[in-house]
Order: sequence, then structure tokens, then C-alpha cells
Amino acid sequence: MLIPEQTSWVILAGGQATRMGGQDKGLIHLDGKPLIQYVFDRLTSQTSNITINANRNHGIYERIAPVIADQFTGFPGPLGGIHAGLSFSQTDWVGFVPCDSPIINSDLVARFSQKVTDDVDILVAHDGVFKQPVFTLMNTRILPKLEAFLQRGDRKIILLYNECNTEYVDFSDSPNCFLNLNTPEELSQFGALQL
Repeated sequence: MLIPEQTSWVILAGGQATRMGGQDKGLIHLDGKPLIQYVFDRLTSQTSNITINANRNHGIYERIAPVIADQFTGFPGPLGGIHAGLSFSQTDWVGFVPCDSPIINSDLVARFSQKVTDDVDILVAHDGVFKQPVFTLMNTRILPKLEAFLQRGDRKIILLYNECNTEYVDFSDSPNCFLNLNTPEELSQFGALQL
């Protein structure tokens, strides 16, 4: 078991957001506040070590938290942000959450930290029905494996998990933690859409 202070966390906001019309999803407003601010506010009560992975609008994101960009070109998806987060981390364990899930659990960091053991490489959230692959806590020792994975052109995060010692963290009591807003329709259904 790990204490939460021994982990660092990265909010993934580096994607192309094609389903949101290419807009920078983390900066889209929901009830007058950018989506990423909801995630940041939920995390700050759990950890003080938060970074944002972004590939545009760095100046805006830096008003919220320090920013790191993908090291791999061509938008390799969430794994690009995960690679950056692991590369720049000052802790052995790095957690990741997406920028578009405004109601993540207030005990998310603690739940992940409690499941850490010496032989686990990666912990992934499970909502009781589905794996939630971008809600994850990883040990930096997987970095060489991740770099090789990306260099050969692989992008599917679940395939990386199959190559590592991966365990799952039970969130079946709170599946809403993983509600993510990918499209304008989902945003407007969740609350007032303000662009």
C-alpha cells in the first residue's frame, strides 16, 4: 500500500477532441467553468502533485497547473500523455485521469494508492462492467516498455496493459465517476453548454 502523497497525478488534455469538433476539450465551459477545472478541483482535495498534459493552449492551462506536452509526435492518443507524465515524474507512481470527467470520486487517489503492491506495474479502474483504461496509476518502471510500444506504432492502451502486470481497482459502487463528456450533445445533456 502506498500513501497518496507518494503519487503524482496528470490530467490528460492533450487529445485532438475530434468528437467535440476539434475544440480543446479541457477548455470547453460547463456552467461557466472549463471542464478541466472540475477535474482539477476534485483532485486538489486529494493530492497536491498535479500536472496537466496538453498540446495546445499551454498559457491557459498553466494558470491551473504546470503543463507538459507529448514527447511523441502525431497525437498518439492518451498514451502520448501517459508517456510524458511518466517521463517527467518525480515520483515512482503516476496517476492519470481525463480532462472531461467532471465528477470523479473524492477518494479516487486513496483507492488507487491502497491497491499498490510491489509486483504491480499498472492499476486500472473498473466500474463493475467495464475497464476504464484512462483512469490509471502506473509505475515509472514501465517507461521503456511504453516507449518501445509507441515506437512500433501501437496505440491501443489496453494492449499495453496486457504486456504489463496489470490489476484492477473496484469502482463498481460509483460508476458515475467515469462519466465523460465527449460531444456537444453530452455536454448539453449534462448541463448548460457555454462555448
